[in-house]
Amino acid sequence: MAAVKHILALNSGSSSLKFALFRCGDQGEEALLMGAAERIGESTGRLWVESEGRRFYDEIRPIASPKEALAALFEELRARRIDPPDAIGHRIVAGGPRHTQHCLVDRAVLQDLRQALPFAPLHLPAAIAGIDACQALWPDQPQVACFDTAFHRSIPELAARLPLPRHFWHEGVRKYGFHGLSYEFIQSQLPDRGEAPTIIAHLGNGASMAALSHGCCQDTTMGLTPTGGLVMGTRSGDLDPGVLLYLLAEKGYNAQRLEHLLNHQSGLLGVSACTGDMEKLLHAQETNPHAKEAIALFAYSARKHLASLMGVLGGLQRLVFTGGIGEHASAVRWAICRPLEGLGIALDPIANAHSSKATQRISRPESPVEVLVIPTDEDRMIARHAYGLAFPTLTDPATTAPRS
Repeated sequence: MAAVKHILALNSGSSSLKFALFRCGDQGEEALLMGAAERIGESTGRLWVESEGRRFYDEIRPIASPKEALAALFEELRARRIDPPDAIGHRIVAGGPRHTQHCLVDRAVLQDLRQALPFAPLHLPAAIAGIDACQALWPDQPQVACFDTAFHRSIPELAARLPLPRHFWHEGVRKYGFHGLSYEFIQSQLPDRGEAPTIIAHLGNGASMAALSHGCCQDTTMGLTPTGGLVMGTRSGDLDPGVLLYLLAEKGYNAQRLEHLLNHQSGLLGVSACTGDMEKLLHAQETNPHAKEAIALFAYSARKHLASLMGVLGGLQRLVFTGGIGEHASAVRWAICRPLEGLGIALDPIANAHSSKATQRISRPESPVEVLVIPTDEDRMIARHAYGLAFPTLTDPATTAPRS
């Protein structure tokens, strides 16, 4: 085996930091451990680490910042005689118009990310804080930015262009698409790498779909920001722009209030008036009509976007469900697909109800469209790209380039 490197994959959120450590070499990536720092900034913060399904560290403690979370992780690794990582890969939701491919982080890239904050104001501040924390703790280790938008750079201009005056396009106002690391992993698991017309549905608290053919992304449901597209846990998804004008003119909203409404108070939470968590809604639907309506609206939104992407592709041979809801909520998959039998999507109710953690076909044998459930692994994609970009002399570029 060529030189083995330890790669730390980080996914930084506003109040959480998820991480996974991989041993990477010419045989691929081996997951060593994973964990998270939760409720960062609160007195009831929590840090947990597990390996091979066994949690060996779990402590409730105040965690003031991402830097403190990483320092605590480093101490735990050192206690277990695991060296600091050789490189760190970061999930970056959006790189703005200047960055459409995964890259090494340097001062110029970091400056560009700060300037790209308007494109992902919910996610980029935490990612930048994670990069800064790693730089402070491990100044000599290379860092790699892995962009969720990179997968979608193949989208044709016709699909990416918004119907606005042309100068906005040159200012970077366009469809970017997100969840790209998840889509990239799923594509890598398909026998034809998405040559056949394929729709991948990444359904979780954030939800989107991507349409693939000829091995490339042709369109996706999210747009300039991760707020658009499908109804989500707390995000509205697509809205008539007139709704925003009404709120501004008649209800006295400003940009800050609108952002909070659209990203934190809408979606499943707004409709159910109780929670944006699909698992909780499914448990509550028998006694809570608002919960039932929220689930139905989610399925309706997904079904409508799915059918529109079928129009983009001119047909469909494969549908893949992934993400927390897509992998685990069989009732939601059924609600999305059952009305689409006329379009060739016919689920097997038994296979759908008993899908396991492994890749599994849940469509009936005679279904014209093959429907699969494939667990995603964004951390593995981060580690793969970080290894390839930080140590290019050790890797085959063909195995580490983004497959989009």
